[in-house]
Amino acid sequence: MAYSNHVISNSDVAFGTSGARGLVVDFTPDVCAAFTHAFLAVAQESFEFKKIAIAIDNRPSSYKMAQACAAAALNAGIQPVFYGVVPTPALAHQSMSLGIPAIMVTGSHIPFDRNGLKFYRPDGEITKADEQAILSSDIAFEALSTLPELTISNDAKLAYIERNKVFANANLKGKRIGIYEHSSAGRDIYRELFTDLGAEVITLGRSEQFVPIDTEAVSDEDKARAREWVNRYKLDILFSTDGDGDRPLLAGEDGEWLRGDVLGILCAKALGIQALSVPVSCNSAIEQCGYFDEVERTRIGSPYVIDAFAELKSRFNRVAGFEANGGFLLGSDIEFQGKMVKALPTRDALLPVLAVLNVASKGIVPLLQQLPNRFTASDRIKDFATERSKAILSQAVLAPDEFMSKLGFTSVIIESVNTVDGFRITLENGDIVHLRPSGNAPELRCYAESDSVQSAQTLVADTLTKLQNLT
Repeated sequence: MAYSNHVISNSDVAFGTSGARGLVVDFTPDVCAAFTHAFLAVAQESFEFKKIAIAIDNRPSSYKMAQACAAAALNAGIQPVFYGVVPTPALAHQSMSLGIPAIMVTGSHIPFDRNGLKFYRPDGEITKADEQAILSSDIAFEALSTLPELTISNDAKLAYIERNKVFANANLKGKRIGIYEHSSAGRDIYRELFTDLGAEVITLGRSEQFVPIDTEAVSDEDKARAREWVNRYKLDILFSTDGDGDRPLLAGEDGEWLRGDVLGILCAKALGIQALSVPVSCNSAIEQCGYFDEVERTRIGSPYVIDAFAELKSRFNRVAGFEANGGFLLGSDIEFQGKMVKALPTRDALLPVLAVLNVASKGIVPLLQQLPNRFTASDRIKDFATERSKAILSQAVLAPDEFMSKLGFTSVIIESVNTVDGFRITLENGDIVHLRPSGNAPELRCYAESDSVQSAQTLVADTLTKLQNLT
């Protein structure tokens, strides 16, 4: 007999900003079972259900992890329903529609030697309080001896496609849309949906090897690839996502990938959103554009964005949120062009792209030209121990002037320091530098904002170079 809290605490698997994450070798069948038993026990305190929805991304380790989760559910008297490889928002949509919990096996954008579990209650993503309850649950369970073969249901895929057909619009008819498929969990769904909506679809870059696309730190190779594809195929847009399809990448007619928070602004405006909840790392153009009645800034991570929805919904009818990575969270039911769009308070890659295409009759670039000239950039140092990141940032908080001097900012005036999530400093000239440890991997992330793309990129590059030499 094993106990969930003991197995989890000895596993080196921990909750990050988006679910439990760790090395694949640490996600043994019993670790997956421990998380499943603990999650089900926590969910059963507030909900009644007899089934659980399970889906996976295209990582080589994901199917076996799903088998372990399904086996544990069966042992707990809960029937697993396996939806195969689908985007995380498709699973969340199905789960909430049926009123049952869900587990998505995905590591999102992190390297393929890592993976994760993302949990949904029947009413949406688990909260940070739920995470702590899962970790502290003391559930006894039998170690797994066999893993069941899983039969795929296509219901989640079909329901997700149907949900997004509400965005059918004449602007999509005849458009040349490129889909950078790589190993995205939604690659087959996207091709089918855009074709159904009347676009001419060109699929590109499909890979049978897992590709860890990070929408906040797009590689130079993928930037060059986007420009080349848009030019070669005369594309109106190029669309892609991260590994589990909850964070979008969109390039317009110029072949340049949009920053995720810029796409979020355009989407929220297209949907007529009144109030927004966004992480502190997002572009300040959100406030400066004047499109929204209220903007609430939170810690980084979808649970924090979602937590702010309840208060905003008490005062506004049309509430949403998005993150710097582009994932858009619809916090309230809204009417869009005479059709009802149900709330889906989890990151979604399709919604922002389809909403923006509805108002982009003259292309994406003209929409961007209407926004304030505030530009962001981000990157990270890989294989940078979280303990080292925290030690560096502790020094920064205690002595910000001295810390900035070490980074080469010797003749600047600090206007403000924000420690809501990491160390975010605003300089008198309007430049912003924001440092924080990744919640999903041993990485130190740097975000910067300035009045030009080049200046923002230089801030990130120079800062990370100096950080690597700090002890």
